[in-house]
Amino acid sequence: MHAENAARIATSIRENIAKVVVGRTETVDFMLVALLAGGHVLLEDVPGTGKTLLARSVARSMDMEFRRIQFTPDLLPSDVTGMSIYSQKSGEFEFKPGPVFANIVLADEINRATPRSQAALLECMEEQQVTADGVTYRLPTPFLVVATQNPVETQGTFPLPEAQLDRFLLKLRMGYPTTDEGEGILRRFLNDDPMARLSAVAGAQDMCVARQAVRDVVIVPALLTYMVRLVEATRAAPDVLLGASPRASLALMRAAQAYAILQGRDHLLPDDIKAVAQPVLAHRIICRNQFGGGGRAADHVVQQALSQVPVPTEELED
Repeated sequence: MHAENAARIATSIRENIAKVVVGRTETVDFMLVALLAGGHVLLEDVPGTGKTLLARSVARSMDMEFRRIQFTPDLLPSDVTGMSIYSQKSGEFEFKPGPVFANIVLADEINRATPRSQAALLECMEEQQVTADGVTYRLPTPFLVVATQNPVETQGTFPLPEAQLDRFLLKLRMGYPTTDEGEGILRRFLNDDPMARLSAVAGAQDMCVARQAVRDVVIVPALLTYMVRLVEATRAAPDVLLGASPRASLALMRAAQAYAILQGRDHLLPDDIKAVAQPVLAHRIICRNQFGGGGRAADHVVQQALSQVPVPTEELED
């Protein structure tokens, strides 16, 4: 599929989501970047800002299976991945797939579960598979985890470890709506539930082919060097304990390619890299004066890298 067709699919999904979600244009675009790039999303914000609504709208916009997992302190890993149950009929143990066997999985309030249960998602997110009793089961394609967490309430929560934060392609914040957007939300839900009428505008096969178009986006060598130097700059900052890893470089490249597709282009520009740098890199950085990845200090490190690393001016090659 050409970039124009992939962009057309993304545009139809964006317009469909807009029937439910008021505003949040940038956040919706980044969700589409994750879909196109084949990455996972961590939505962090206070309750009631529409995190779950956005995830459900994305799932409804595509003809794919959607599951929601409410993460709580008593959640077990098998509640996520599934378990083997003895069958009296066959006299053998049979694997019963858990809710993670879906195209889009909403991990609601992921930081309320224990680290053991959080770790159940690690293999799913990285390898797109589940291993139980020595047997490996493939997850559906495409596969996307949208996790939410509340940064305000820390009582009874378990911060995500750096290894799991690094598995998320993007970390996004919803933010409060403007006055006009707030009024729009009230009007939209006054006498109707737009979510109940939301129908699919794309399917799993459309997304798989669109993802191939993302990987075909042309990147000149100078932009590859630019991305590597941006990531290296996060490691060299004086207040940084842990900078962005080589996995972050790969995530930055793939997210930038997906962003270029959203703009209807089949080649990468420096502006594409700048647009996705913050949500891709900040949560992978640990500063001396903060606990866990992300935060204002990490945001500042990314902004410094963008301002200090020279932008290549080389024109695209044929």
